[in-house]
Amino acid sequence: MLKDKIAVITGGTRGIGFETVKVFAENGAKVILFGSRQQTVEKALRELAELEIQADGYWPDLSDYAEIEETIAKIISQYGKIDILVNNAGISANQPIEKTSAEEFAKIMAVNVEAMFNVTKAVVPGMKKHDEGVILNTSSMVSIYGQPAGVGYPASKFAVNGLTKSLARELAPFGIRVNAVAPGITNTDMVASLPKEMIDPLIKTIPLGRIGEPRDIANAFLFLASEMASYITGDILSVDGAARS
Repeated sequence: MLKDKIAVITGGTRGIGFETVKVFAENGAKVILFGSRQQTVEKALRELAELEIQADGYWPDLSDYAEIEETIAKIISQYGKIDILVNNAGISANQPIEKTSAEEFAKIMAVNVEAMFNVTKAVVPGMKKHDEGVILNTSSMVSIYGQPAGVGYPASKFAVNGLTKSLARELAPFGIRVNAVAPGITNTDMVASLPKEMIDPLIKTIPLGRIGEPRDIANAFLFLASEMASYITGDILSVDGAARS
């Protein structure tokens, strides 16, 4: 489905991002993953090599636009272009507002929104040059109805949705599609570390009767990245087993 496409995936060393790297590579894409540290990137690349998946990796500071621009230029120099960008890097929050500092709130917005803006801004000129491209963003089910605590996280994901819908309109004349995937509760390492007594009540709220797997989300990214979604842009695709408020 993605034969010979060049894909950059941020937050690609673990969880949903790592699974998306695998799914894209399995479907013919040449994948470059971004991670926060050299050690985690190299570990992810070793794990992929064990699966006979070839990928490249970088660890730019996503808050530093000049560093991102330089990294994107290196990738384009090597591969000729970037067809697909998946903005998946992000952090969560669950503290009540009175226990959340202004600095913590700012950090969430910096990682979940500003970094997405920076990487997108860096890849758009190349996509415009080729009159095509796909930009995919990781949103969340809480971007639709919020969450009981940790206000910075849903606030950032509401912003992701706004960025997605607005850029879809701005970039459509250049053949660039922009969509987001809004995962529900997904079986990442963070969720796997939670006690069973916390997870079981959550599962009961999901009509499909289970939490999502990383591949469920990766498959949604695959669909939106492919030509099967050639007439879809500006959409926030919920992948949550109907666990909506």
